[in-house]
Amino acid sequence: MGVTTYDAKDPDTSFPPIEPLRPPPGAPNVLVILLDDVGFGASSAFGGPSSNPAAERLAAGGLRFTRFHTTALCSPTRAALLTGRNHHSVAMGGITEIATSAPGYTSVRPDDCAPLAEVLKLNGYSTAQFGKCHEVPVWETSPVGPFYRWPTGWGFEYFYGFIGGETNQFYPAIYEGTKAVEPGKLPAAGYHFTEDMTDRAISWIREQQALMGGKPFFIYFAPGATHAPHQVPADWLDRYRGRFGAGWDALREETFARQKELGVIPPEAELTARHQEIPAWEDMDEALRPVLARQMEIYAAFLAHTDYHVGRLIDALEHLGVLEDTLVYYILGDNGASAEGTPNGTFNELLVLNGAAALETPEMMAARIDEFGTPNAYNHYAVSWAHAMCTPYQWTKQIASHLGGTRNPAIVHWPNGFTARGQMRSQFHHVIDVAPTVLEAAGLPAPDFVHGIQQRPLEGVSMRYCFDEPAAADRHETQYFEMLCNRGIYHKGWMAVTRHGIPWDVTAELPAFDDDTWELYDLTTDWTQARDLAAQMPGKLRQLQRQFLIEAAKYNVFPLDDRRIERLNSDLAGRPVLVTGRTQTLYQNMGRLPENTVLNLKNKSHAVTAEIVVGDRPASGVIIAQGGAFGGWALYAKDGAPRYCYNLFGLHRHTITGDAPLNPGTHLLRMEFSYDGGGLGKGGTVLLDLDGTKIGDGRVEATIPMIFSADETTDLAKDNGSAVSDDYTPENSTFTGTVNWVKLDIGEDSQDHLITPQDRIRAAITRQ
Repeated sequence: MGVTTYDAKDPDTSFPPIEPLRPPPGAPNVLVILLDDVGFGASSAFGGPSSNPAAERLAAGGLRFTRFHTTALCSPTRAALLTGRNHHSVAMGGITEIATSAPGYTSVRPDDCAPLAEVLKLNGYSTAQFGKCHEVPVWETSPVGPFYRWPTGWGFEYFYGFIGGETNQFYPAIYEGTKAVEPGKLPAAGYHFTEDMTDRAISWIREQQALMGGKPFFIYFAPGATHAPHQVPADWLDRYRGRFGAGWDALREETFARQKELGVIPPEAELTARHQEIPAWEDMDEALRPVLARQMEIYAAFLAHTDYHVGRLIDALEHLGVLEDTLVYYILGDNGASAEGTPNGTFNELLVLNGAAALETPEMMAARIDEFGTPNAYNHYAVSWAHAMCTPYQWTKQIASHLGGTRNPAIVHWPNGFTARGQMRSQFHHVIDVAPTVLEAAGLPAPDFVHGIQQRPLEGVSMRYCFDEPAAADRHETQYFEMLCNRGIYHKGWMAVTRHGIPWDVTAELPAFDDDTWELYDLTTDWTQARDLAAQMPGKLRQLQRQFLIEAAKYNVFPLDDRRIERLNSDLAGRPVLVTGRTQTLYQNMGRLPENTVLNLKNKSHAVTAEIVVGDRPASGVIIAQGGAFGGWALYAKDGAPRYCYNLFGLHRHTITGDAPLNPGTHLLRMEFSYDGGGLGKGGTVLLDLDGTKIGDGRVEATIPMIFSADETTDLAKDNGSAVSDDYTPENSTFTGTVNWVKLDIGEDSQDHLITPQDRIRAAITRQ
């Protein structure tokens, strides 16, 4: 140990210098860009209709991977990307909102599967994540955590983004680290989340380079785009006006021709047939076609706008002089394009998520055609547009059995890492291959132990072997696929698949698993899965079916679970809940509480009681609000009088006004909701009470059965995000007095309605 001296000035005092932790020499910066819900045929870089110059620029200076695959759904793809392991291996067999107690589906990443960001951080990288994080178990999304499975617990030293599956691009629920923060401006002043997160990413890179220029960085840049709602700034709304009037079938043909011209599919590739479940353009009502065309105009602009901001990020790297030594992955989609918007599309996607799409008529959408893409809309395009965005393949997002759901464009750019420029790579790869590629590029082995915990081996294969070897033989030879019981197995050029359900019909009766029809494809001669060989080669099919069973057992796929709406119910799913019992009290200054962290008042009688203090000014503003402009409820004051508003999907706002003023002083304001019962989404009677005296009553004819929003929150004394009621705006929603506390109670006569296959959403809303 050497001599320990008493005085640091003693000549014998000597210590080795402190060397900052750094990865091996030559380790590059890493930027992983992951877009949301972009199909293979959407971007111009792969023949699609949306102009994406940033993607084209990176492809021209790097490589296009034309056989790169995802899991067919967002949370699973992201967990697989960030760990280098299959999604069921890291317990993300579905999105977090439908987690169950089965090992492959809990949404709780095992400690023996440390994330890539944590490994890089422990080896001297600066790490940051921007945008979407859909990997946090829903019962851990509250302001008090725990935060072990938030981005900062996955190895990211800095996080700026949202927690959940989607966000309102104009009114996002943003976190910096683990603290909720509000956007610096409102949509009227030009706010849009993609621009905001890009600004933050650029600022972080500049700061990191200014202060730690010798330390490489790992950035995970994951916009909420182009997941619904499809929303773009005003100056982008008309950039594709008039481009899609010929419809989706014509667009598929045009895209297919461009793909062959670009070489992202081979000359002999076939355009797969449109399935009968997917409507043809000529079968659509002519009166609806302008609305349908507008949906696609907005989507194309949304993708172009996103790529523009990716370009800003790339420009910033170039300006700092670090682009040449940055390994960039630009993955256009965490799954295929989304067919979750119904055959007609929707002005408010929350209708679809609640199984209530029948409430929205084509006439209603036509009347609001000019609002698509704006802060007034929460829109999603029609199923057939999603199919066109997955050209040339069959099916869409969620359908892991077919390439439309799982084959996504991937671009790799690393000027100092390989010499190839503007070339195609057709080796079979999967999103689990990104992490091992990054580690190899950084000169780091996959760790045996992290924080004292022995690690499972990575399940992906590094892609670096083919960066400069276009003819290199595939190294990723076997890959299973499973999502919502749509299943497939790839093995050495062959693929066997079976589709179990379709995304836009969540109430259909499903067959028994053993009754599913399997298909067989030889992908060495049939690039697009156009020719089913199951009847001609039953032996080969049986071989691959057995292989699927082996892989599925190995990676925690079993038990198969085709419950859909039911899995949103935590009692049926068997996952933890944050709030138990029949009552919950919220206190002053609490806000930005996600839906899964607040007592569930839906489909049952309940009461909301608030202690408020009114000052000398007339009472005005929100006391408590849950949800936003596209679904929710609020207890508030206007012109000195208390009010309750129930917002049914933005279609109807039922408002009950009290007939007594809120005079200065302390008051107890209570709203009692007597639920009609008899199923989900029913109506009820509202009573307003002030200090023990009834001051108003009224009816709400129907309610929201499942979710108010994917990201709007519960807030006291202000309505953060978009406004539940049109009696106030977000900027003037702050309560003029003080909200001391608000108590939520479920009535003793209420029953928590468990959802069964016989008690689905569709039955609950047919009377509407």
